Amino acid sequence: MSFIDYILETARLGARLTYRKMFGEYALYLDEKVVAFACDNSLFIKPSAAVSRLAPDLPQGPPYPGAKDYPTADELLDDPDALRRLIEETAALMPLPKPKKKAAKTAAAGS
Repeated sequence: MSFIDYILETARLGARLTYRKMFGEYALYLDEKVVAFACDNSLFIKPSAAVSRLAPDLPQGPPYPGAKDYPTADELLDDPDALRRLIEETAALMPLPKPKKKAAKTAAAGS
């Protein structure tokens, strides 16, 4: 089982928790909102008030070179209920994704 599959199974959020490959690693989405990154077999949760409240002692580190520090939630992989709650509450605080812009229509030739 891959690390990303392990996270999805452990969190038990079903089809609500998805992922997309980004820069060789993964971004995790709950209900279309980015909530975490899986990089180098570690789980990095987006910093938020949910982390401060639910898991203030998580270690911090950059998910990839040049990134700011994120809480590393590897220890929560042994506590599915705590992981699920942290992911859900983080998502509740994240903004909805911006709608994709439609391509501008060009004027008809000869107008």
